[in-house]
Amino acid sequence: MSNGDEILNALAHGFLAEFGNAVLCHHQVRQVPRNGDNGPRVQRGDDAGESALFGGGALGEDGPAAFHTEQIGTSMAHLIDCGAVTNRYKAIDKGITAEIKPNGTAQVQLYSIDYKASCSFGLEEKDAPQELWARYVFGVCREILKRGGVVKGFDAVFAGDVPLGAGLSSSAALESCFAFGLNDLFENGFDLFELARIGQNTEHNYCGVKCGIMDQFASCFGRKGQLIRLDCKTLEHKYYPFDPVGYKVVLADSCVKHSLASSAYNLRRESCERATEAIQKRHPEIECLSDCKRVWLEEVRGNISEEDFMRAEYVIGEVQRVLDVCDALERRDYETVGEMMYQTHFGLSRLYEVSCEELDFLNRIARRTDVTGSRVMGGGFGGCTINLVREELYEGFVRRATEEFLAKFGHAPKFYDVVVSDGARRID
Repeated sequence: MSNGDEILNALAHGFLAEFGNAVLCHHQVRQVPRNGDNGPRVQRGDDAGESALFGGGALGEDGPAAFHTEQIGTSMAHLIDCGAVTNRYKAIDKGITAEIKPNGTAQVQLYSIDYKASCSFGLEEKDAPQELWARYVFGVCREILKRGGVVKGFDAVFAGDVPLGAGLSSSAALESCFAFGLNDLFENGFDLFELARIGQNTEHNYCGVKCGIMDQFASCFGRKGQLIRLDCKTLEHKYYPFDPVGYKVVLADSCVKHSLASSAYNLRRESCERATEAIQKRHPEIECLSDCKRVWLEEVRGNISEEDFMRAEYVIGEVQRVLDVCDALERRDYETVGEMMYQTHFGLSRLYEVSCEELDFLNRIARRTDVTGSRVMGGGFGGCTINLVREELYEGFVRRATEEFLAKFGHAPKFYDVVVSDGARRID
C-alpha cells in the first residue's frame, strides 16, 4: 500500500477527526514524479480545484503542501562520522510523505499514521513533547527558529513505507522531510546544506544522538541512479553512477529492532575521538581520524585502550574501501563493489562491533549463496543487511535465507527490493 493509500485509509477511518474538516487530494500524495533531473526539487501546483488536508481550499498560497523524502540506505562504506569523513550512500525508494498546512495558531498538531498517534506542542523550547517521534519534528522547528527562520503553527499528517527499526535511518528521512517542507512552506530560503545540518542538529540537541550528517545529506541530495561520495568534514561531494544491470539490491530485515540512542553509538564516537586526540599529539596537523595513516594508529597503540584501537582501525580501513568502491563504480565493476561490502561487514562486526548474531548469520548465508555483496545496514545492532545479488541467484538467496533463519531464530526475515531514488521534494 502506498503512502497516499495509507493516508486516505486513515482519513476514511476517522483517525484525523480531532483535527477538524480533513480532506486529502488523492493524487497529491500518491504521485511522486521522476523527471530525471538532479537532486531535490519543489513542484508547485496550480490546480485551484484540488482539495486539501486540514480544511478545504485549493493547493496554493494558503493550502497544504505535500512533501516526500526518500529513505536513506547507506551502501558500500558507511562510516559513522566521528572523524571518519569519507562516505558512500544513497537514497532508496522507501520514504516518508508529509502533508503540512498552516493553522493560524502558535501550536503544531501532528498525526503519525504509522504509530496511529497524535501529538500537539508549541514552538518554544519548553514545549518539547515527550514522544520521541514527535521530538524529531519539534527539533526541526526549533533548529529553523534558531537560525532566524520562520515557523508558525501548522497541522501535519505523515506516513512512510520504511520498515521501522530496520536500520534505514527513518529519523533522518522524517527530519529531512519536515525541514524541506517547512523551509518551502514558510519561504525561509535555507539551502540544502543547511537543511541537512538542521536534521543533524535535531538529532544532537533533541534526540540524544551525536550522529554525523551523512543520512540527512543523502535525504536532501539523493539522485536517482547515483551514489554519493561525501566528505563530512567539508561537505564536498561527488556523484557516481549506480546502474547494476543484472543485479538486484535487496534488504534482508532481521526483524530485530534497534535504537541508535541506546545502541552505544555515542560510545563509539567517543572511542574514535580519543584515538584521534592521541594521534594528534604526534601529528598535530590532522583534523580528524580520516586524515590518519594506519601506521600512525600503530604508533599510539600503547597509549589508548584496545577497544579504542579497534574502533579507529575500522574507520581508517573503511576510508580506503570507500575510495576503492568509487574506482570500481566508475568501471561498473560490481564484483569489487560487492567484495568491499563483505569487508565492511567484517569490520563493522569484529572491530566496530555494531553487528549482532542475526545480521552476521544473514551475511554468512549471503556469502554461501554466492551473493555478490552483503553488509550491515545503518547503525547496526539489528535491522537489515543490504545485499547486491545477481538476478539469477535472487530467489535462491531469499529462499535459503528464509529457511535457515527461521530454523535458527524462530521467525522469518523480511526482504525488500529497493532502487536508488531522488531525495526530498515537494509533490503535487
